[in-house]
Amino acid sequence: MKKNTGKESAKLADSSRFSGLTLLKKSLTRYPTSPDDAVLEVFENLYPGRKYEVVLDCPEFTSHCPVTGQPDFGDITIRYIPARYCIESKSLKIFLFSFRNFDIFHEETVNMILDRVVRAAAPFYAEVTGKFKPRGGIAINVRAEYKKK
Repeated sequence: MKKNTGKESAKLADSSRFSGLTLLKKSLTRYPTSPDDAVLEVFENLYPGRKYEVVLDCPEFTSHCPVTGQPDFGDITIRYIPARYCIESKSLKIFLFSFRNFDIFHEETVNMILDRVVRAAAPFYAEVTGKFKPRGGIAINVRAEYKKK
């Protein structure tokens, strides 16, 4: 087993890199009613020179059809290669939860989530896939991606 170098251990122990995280520290969580009101927080990536993939999966995603008001259910998967920042998972959970009573089409949902991930974390690469349950006999699957120039 490889031991941490002194420099790596010091980075891991430096809690100041988490000073911008506000939601993870709270014991009482406020759930926003709109994605526009939700905050997507990030923390410093300790390995910005290494290309590695992070996969976040939300198999119980819900929103509403903007025309019928009926609930929509799906699985949202976010894949990204972090650059300077990583997405904090509790803030992501709260952000995705904010769609629960929000009226939006599936195509817009996936693109909105991708835009927020890119704006918050500025990754090398990001992909959001939405696999939505059938309603009216048709399942809709949407995939959107971003590549840093």
